[in-house]
Amino acid sequence: MPHTIVSEICEGVSDCVNACPVACIKPGNGKNKKGTDFYWIDFSTCIDCGICLQVCPVEGAVINDERSELQKTPT
Repeated sequence: MPHTIVSEICEGVSDCVNACPVACIKPGNGKNKKGTDFYWIDFSTCIDCGICLQVCPVEGAVINDERSELQKTPT
């Protein structure tokens, strides 16, 4: 099961973007409620390696579960 980036917690550090072996982490549109940039995971591409969870310095920004309601994606 893919991981999820919680849009309202993500601070746009982007360590996960560089670490992802399949380039499934994309920049979000605009800012989150905190006023920071955020990223989202393309579930169809994610291979559930967990590297994003390991490298993210923002506690709670990445969770080990597929929860589409927690991440903003392009519409």
